[in-house]
Amino acid sequence: METQTPFSNVLVPTDGSETSINAGRLAIQIAATHHTKLTFVYVTDANVASEVATVTSKSRDRVCEELATSAHRYLDYLARLATNYGLTAKLVIRHGTPHVEITELAREIGADLIVIGRVSGKGTQRLGRIGSVAERVIEYAHCPVLTVRHTVR
Repeated sequence: METQTPFSNVLVPTDGSETSINAGRLAIQIAATHHTKLTFVYVTDANVASEVATVTSKSRDRVCEELATSAHRYLDYLARLATNYGLTAKLVIRHGTPHVEITELAREIGADLIVIGRVSGKGTQRLGRIGSVAERVIEYAHCPVLTVRHTVR
């Protein structure tokens, strides 16, 4: 008897952080197990680019180019990990407000699961992260969101 999988299209936002790479590893395992489509996305944050340009001697365009270079590096790394499982992942780079771009892309591609890394915090540490990307994605996503904090092997 063939089991119906609950997922057919998994979206994984990454920013290169340890938790986002962990989310990518888990999503790869889910995609391999359930034979799903897999998309990795890196959003270059427009606000961060502007802030970095303001405090450095770099132009906003130069900062955006550097962020795009980092994006390619992280996306290529996750794509290589997916290849080890026999998967081909779609790689997407977007520019804007991360949670908006992530949730819009999820709708566009028909994602039925978002797997995202999340920084944890307690007490006063947590207060500074109230508007974290993962929390905003959870709030606005049309589909389930799985958050990952720990190492996935």
